[in-house]
Amino acid sequence: MKPILISLIALFSVLSCKSAAVTTPVDSSEAVSSAAFFKEIAKEPTFDQVKISSRVSAETGSYVPPIDATIYIEKDQKVWMNMAAVFFNVARGIATPQGIKGYEKWNKTYIESDYSYLNRMLGVEFLSYERLEDLLLGKSFVPLDPNSFELRKNVSGYTLSSRGPLSLGGETSGRDYQISLQYASNFDLNKVLLQQSNSNNSLEVTYSNWKTLSGQRLPGSVKINIKGEKNGLIGLENTKFEFTPISTPYSVPGDYTKVEIR
Repeated sequence: MKPILISLIALFSVLSCKSAAVTTPVDSSEAVSSAAFFKEIAKEPTFDQVKISSRVSAETGSYVPPIDATIYIEKDQKVWMNMAAVFFNVARGIATPQGIKGYEKWNKTYIESDYSYLNRMLGVEFLSYERLEDLLLGKSFVPLDPNSFELRKNVSGYTLSSRGPLSLGGETSGRDYQISLQYASNFDLNKVLLQQSNSNNSLEVTYSNWKTLSGQRLPGSVKINIKGEKNGLIGLENTKFEFTPISTPYSVPGDYTKVEIR
């Protein structure tokens, strides 16, 4: 349980696990102009904050009971998460543009890290607080240069595919990725797939059960699937969205032990 809680507190740092090839079905499609499409998917949410009531599940090869979570996003400022099991708070975490912090009560441990840890583990340079917000809200969390992608329209919506392997970690990372994103006809993001070139490592994030609330489109279900040396699946079933501010207390008790993450 402890590793799962630490990973969840770190707000999906399990994305750093390695992962196996995923086959994407080929469908009949046609190339289309991308200018209007990129303008549409780049639209920012209009709310200042959102509180999400969620049920979090994790599969890592051993049983982990589902955990109730409150996720509070204050746009461009922080993501705060409180987790509870059987009505008792068990863990809490907060992410800001400066980094990630979290603690769990069972083992009385806490973590503190900037985003360089997650970037090193993923072999990328783009992961940041902004990208974390995008991941949770169903926006693309990978850099999208229109010149590097081909857009095709099909019967179910749109597919955005990299024209070739893209480096997401700078010249020294040695990691290139084929990237594809699938969108519904109304521009809801359905799936993001990163397939590492010359290996079986991949990361897949899927979104479903989209809802319209106060004029906003938000995903009711988020699944993060990692396959490879270490397989993992994290699921978020978002049951309620509210747009009112809440307090987000965070302080680590003095008798907790810091866990060093490298």
